[in-house]
Amino acid sequence: MIGKFITFGLVGAIGTLAHYSILYTLVEYLNFTPVIASGWGALVGLFVNYGLNYTLTFKSQKSHNQTFPKFALIASLGLCLNLALMALLTHHLYYLYAQIVTTGVVAIWNFFANNFWTFQMRLADNK
Repeated sequence: MIGKFITFGLVGAIGTLAHYSILYTLVEYLNFTPVIASGWGALVGLFVNYGLNYTLTFKSQKSHNQTFPKFALIASLGLCLNLALMALLTHHLYYLYAQIVTTGVVAIWNFFANNFWTFQMRLADNK
């Protein structure tokens, strides 16, 4: 499971780059609030992460009809967590620092939820 988590982290770094690019662009150039901009960035990250996790991390053989709705639900719950944490933390931290903390918390949630529910990997499968 450690190797899978490392791959998940590398894939997540790509999705996070997409997320942060959208966040930064919307805040700095289009005057969005950090919470709203973070939400849009997370939505872009959802699609990037799904495609890469489906093929690289979990090497799923299941149909997208089976996996994408589950992945989207997990990501939606992660988005809610992201927005709540950003709303809380941006009162105390610079928005990019708040997003870094938030990303760590949401990444842990996403990995375990997707590993054990979306792609239904059993503990015995995670060698």
